[in-house]
Amino acid sequence: MTGPPPARPAAQDDADVITRSLTEPELFAGLYDRHAPDIHRYAARRLGEGAADDITAETFLIAFRTRERYDTAHRLARPWLYGIAANLIGKHRRTEVRALKALARTGHDSVTASWSDRADDRIAVQAPLAGALAELSPGDRHVLLLVAWADLGYQEVAEALRIPLGTVRSRLNRARRKVREALSADPAFSSALDAPPAPAGQELNP
Repeated sequence: MTGPPPARPAAQDDADVITRSLTEPELFAGLYDRHAPDIHRYAARRLGEGAADDITAETFLIAFRTRERYDTAHRLARPWLYGIAANLIGKHRRTEVRALKALARTGHDSVTASWSDRADDRIAVQAPLAGALAELSPGDRHVLLLVAWADLGYQEVAEALRIPLGTVRSRLNRARRKVREALSADPAFSSALDAPPAPAGQELNP
């Protein structure tokens, strides 16, 4: 009697999933399941819950359409996905800055209200912080928040934004300095801001 066919080996990492999805597109859903919650959480903290749904969906649509160009030397796709999300978020720069300034001015905004109601936020978005973030350049804000909110390491941020590692360090140092000055070195924020980033390749939710 012929036994059942051998089970297909499970993909071990993101690069395997992406490679196999070129011939078995349905496998790409595994990448979505693995990373979409974190991408959505990050987008929500940047633009609010409403925009996060669209940002997340478009991030994975772009990733699916361009997956054949993915460099499989990078076994984890987090930097790639966050880079796509960052580009999409950048298109909403005016919306983000307007919301941050509204929160800084009034202490409440309908868009940013969802940013400060999470018990697990490492850095809660309060009015003084919102004002400080609004004054950062887009590039500095991307680097700071990818480290502080997405838990990316410096090398991962460099890969995500396609910039040199030295540029990541200089932007992060400049952003930290400006935020500290704006907040008068608030101890609670400074301790989170100075926390070491996650090592490159470390999953947010192991």
